[in-house]
Amino acid sequence: MAMSRREFLHTLAVATAAGFPFADSARAATAIGNFYDLHRFGNNVTLMHFTDCHAQLLPTYFREPNVNLGVGEMAGRPPHLVGAALLKHYGISPKSQLAHAYTHLDYVRAARTFGRIGGFAHLATLVKKVRAQRPGALLLDGGDTWQGSATALWTKGEDMVQAARLLGVDLMTGHWEFTLGAERVKELVDKPLQGRIEFIAQNVKTTDFGDPVFPAWVMREINGVPVAIIGQAFPYTPIANPRYLVPDWTFGIQEESLQKVIDAAKTRGAHVVVLLSHNGMDVDLKLASRVAGIDVILGGHTHDAVPEPVPVKNRSGTTLVTNAGCNGKFLAVLDLDVRNRHVAGYQYRLLPVFSNLLEPDREMAQLIHKLRAPYEKQLAETLALSEGLLYRRGNFNGTFDQMILDALMEVKGAEIAFSPGFRWGTTILPGQPVTLEHLMDQTAITYPYTTLTEMTGETIKEILEDVCDNLFNPDPYKQQGGDMVRVGGMRYSCDPTAAKDHRISNMTLHGKPIEAGRKYKVAGWAPVAEGASGQPIWEVVAAYLRSKKVIRPPRLNLPQLSGVSGNPGMS
Repeated sequence: MAMSRREFLHTLAVATAAGFPFADSARAATAIGNFYDLHRFGNNVTLMHFTDCHAQLLPTYFREPNVNLGVGEMAGRPPHLVGAALLKHYGISPKSQLAHAYTHLDYVRAARTFGRIGGFAHLATLVKKVRAQRPGALLLDGGDTWQGSATALWTKGEDMVQAARLLGVDLMTGHWEFTLGAERVKELVDKPLQGRIEFIAQNVKTTDFGDPVFPAWVMREINGVPVAIIGQAFPYTPIANPRYLVPDWTFGIQEESLQKVIDAAKTRGAHVVVLLSHNGMDVDLKLASRVAGIDVILGGHTHDAVPEPVPVKNRSGTTLVTNAGCNGKFLAVLDLDVRNRHVAGYQYRLLPVFSNLLEPDREMAQLIHKLRAPYEKQLAETLALSEGLLYRRGNFNGTFDQMILDALMEVKGAEIAFSPGFRWGTTILPGQPVTLEHLMDQTAITYPYTTLTEMTGETIKEILEDVCDNLFNPDPYKQQGGDMVRVGGMRYSCDPTAAKDHRISNMTLHGKPIEAGRKYKVAGWAPVAEGASGQPIWEVVAAYLRSKKVIRPPRLNLPQLSGVSGNPGMS
């Protein structure tokens, strides 16, 4: 059980939020009290940024990955650092509270010591605290806000729109929002309610005449400084998600269009240009080197919690590239010192939203209670007890993913199972009950159908190769998906550094080679093809959990990796 805030502040065994180790208790007490105080810097522009909260209104556990491999030029560079390599790179003390926020290390002990992170009521307190210290600050939402929970699915995003409005979000862009369907997205965006959030995306246009679907950018004056903020929605939405949900919209990176928007903003007097992006950090790093005139990219999609901006040189100067984590765990605060129409300096802090350090905002807590009240009994149903740590995150598999695979194979009678490489989903500690809410945190999508298909060995390899290329293509612009598809039943080897169509080998089932021409029963879920149907994945897994009652630690089915020895993206 997590400690109360009072216990947390007064227990000498607690590490400090500033990174001091357990033993340094005197410095810990001081650091905790001052952790969210911002140092004075310049006198101009402050931007707050969060992204990829995936509809988590309450504080949660969320384990960071132990595998986040970079390939090609990105090998060994942020954001592809995990565990001890990440701590060393950023000078964060091991076994500290910051180490817990940023890494998977000693996760169970750290989670039980430091408690849950995030929650909109605690985030609201932090946002108000920053605004009190930085009058005029804007709050930007990088997207993936309206999807990821049961209530967001059942209310078609309404709960998150209400919470974001109360939070004070000024601008947002999107990705998973589009899986609610084009009509629902426009309905929520255009809803004439107090505190309306402006949805911006320069790269979403109509398929017929290329007209903009949303405003490409806005100009906001912050303490007398004109700041242009441009939206960049996830460019591969119709590939990673069902095309039929947004049939009349096109996406893409659209460099040329973006450059025109930047130039127009400069012509109209912008002293600062900010890109609110859902590209993913590798894509943003490449984009920053090719497009001129962006001062800062506030990035999302890949869920990378990167403590410091990465400066990228380009033909007009330097662009700062950031990524602000996920699950409501972090609030980024960027101060810009703007002089003579350009950014002369900056200060950046990626603040973990420690629920033990922040009192919940009363008004937000009341709204969350109201939004959840109709569903509380259903959400609280205990499906089973978990003996081990259940998590999702990492390039290849997680224990919650493995449980989903095991359920698919058993319930569907399949030899092999595939589960999408989604990055969202809360973590369950050993000894915790698995509730329906936890299950929905992993599976709540608008196309949840389960399938049972006969596939040849050749087709299976083609699927694995295709997904692997989406993840490990050395050109970031060709990385179009999430993490690697999770695989149950069969074993395989993978070389992420190999050429396209040559990364997957040694596929076996029960110790025997997968035959190219033989057909195998393969279960899966989340088909992107139009017309798909089937039992929702949460019904399949819920039935499995109810029958088991106790879930032993799942045995992870991981590929045999080669070509990545010594890569700091693997712990």
